[in-house]
Amino acid sequence: MPQLLRPADAGELREAVASAAAAGVPLAVAGGNTKAALGRPVACDHVLDLSRLSGIAFYEPEELVISAAAGTPVSVVEETLKAGGQEMCFEPADYGPLLGAPAGGGTIGGVFACNISGPRRVKSGAARDFLLGAKAVNGRGEAFKCGGRVMKNVTGYDVCKLLVGSFGTLAVMSEVTFKVLPLPSLIHTVLVLGLDDAAAVAALTAALKSPHEVYGTAHLPAAVAARSAVPAVRTAGKAVTAVRVEGPEPSIRYCCGKLAEMFRGRGALAELGDADSAALWREIRDVAAFVPLRDRVVWRLSVTPSKGAEVVRDIHNACDSEVLYDWAGGLIWLAVAAGGEGPDAVAAQERAIRHAVAKAGGHALLMRASEAARARLPVFQPQRAAAAALTLRLKESFDPNRILNPGRMYEGV
Repeated sequence: MPQLLRPADAGELREAVASAAAAGVPLAVAGGNTKAALGRPVACDHVLDLSRLSGIAFYEPEELVISAAAGTPVSVVEETLKAGGQEMCFEPADYGPLLGAPAGGGTIGGVFACNISGPRRVKSGAARDFLLGAKAVNGRGEAFKCGGRVMKNVTGYDVCKLLVGSFGTLAVMSEVTFKVLPLPSLIHTVLVLGLDDAAAVAALTAALKSPHEVYGTAHLPAAVAARSAVPAVRTAGKAVTAVRVEGPEPSIRYCCGKLAEMFRGRGALAELGDADSAALWREIRDVAAFVPLRDRVVWRLSVTPSKGAEVVRDIHNACDSEVLYDWAGGLIWLAVAAGGEGPDAVAAQERAIRHAVAKAGGHALLMRASEAARARLPVFQPQRAAAAALTLRLKESFDPNRILNPGRMYEGV
């Protein structure tokens, strides 16, 4: 049974990491533990649980900035911001159910540690783009601060951005400060029904290139659309291509009308109101359509949008899979049938998927698979020699004894 370390404040966190560094004891870093199944398995006898590092440090709505302890539940941050009429516009996803954990258990530290961003990234940017400052402890047990409350505070190396997406392998964040924005007045969604993948990507690309404010672009093939809880999507009986617009009612009416004109002749059209739009984009954000497919391996692919349909076609020829497109085809979610028992079956799929993605100049993340498969196969996109050498130098600079989430991203690092 792993020993649980639960620091109550930043001082105790520093002491816990310093003690582990002195003893050479590896630590598995966890917040809400909703993403324990994301990445390579971390074999540690000690778990550094950050859940007691919780609470809003400060919130200044007029300055569009908030700071929270790393273990603060995302739901608490969202409720605080909603009361101030604001939101995290990078729309962090809740991958708990997809990864076999409860919904609503994620922490704000985990959001930034994994750079988790939702459908609005195509317009507003990623979590990384909104982090202003952080307090953290490196693998030597040294506490440090980086960034501040405004973008102008950053000079020299932007260490904050380096920590985002490092999966806790460089340092343990104790507090994060980030920018927020006002909530939109309304959200509506224009739907085009019956497009194939290539036609859908073309339509979504046209929407993004238009002068209209588009905040989400996704394509749900018929099988995926049929699992939606939104009635107009579930009962469509065909593929659904979705474009989201936000703003005050006059702007919504104008943009939806212009988008409908643009899409006329491509397929049947429909429009979702505010409540159904919010529900649909939450489903897309959390990849809810793949949650019931527990026997399937899930991949997250990033490619040039124009090549998305071609990549999927190549993968379909090699693997029995379902697909969901986000970011106008630039983000592809794949649910692949196991095709056999154990890691060997996943390994065969991995070769086909990485080959198809490599042809398009993209990368692939093994998002959900058995622990045995994640231990044996590269979970993150394999790095070229120069990038791998840089990753190793960074690890040695921040965590020379390799005690923080060792091997979580890359074997031996």
